[in-house]
Amino acid sequence: MFLKLSLLLGLLALGPHVGSCKFEDISKSTQNFRLCVEFAVFHFNEHEPDEYAYKLLWVGRSQRKKYRWIYLMDLELGRTICKKHDEDIDNCPLQEGPEQKKV
Repeated sequence: MFLKLSLLLGLLALGPHVGSCKFEDISKSTQNFRLCVEFAVFHFNEHEPDEYAYKLLWVGRSQRKKYRWIYLMDLELGRTICKKHDEDIDNCPLQEGPEQKKV
């Protein structure tokens, strides 16, 4: 009985904090955020019908949902002259002129 009562009191005390849906600003240099950005760019390149690869140009918003591993980010990507599956896309130059595209 005492165990159930203490568990119930603990849940009541933590309930509002655990159920919070607010996003908090975080540093853009944290390891976990950088990994999530890298995954987002990879995922974008895999699902974008364009034959050219895109690379990261700028990170705007960097937020994480409180008490969760859910990130909210604004990224600017630029189309490169390299194809999607070329090596070392990070060092590939951006397209210029009428072919230039940013998302």
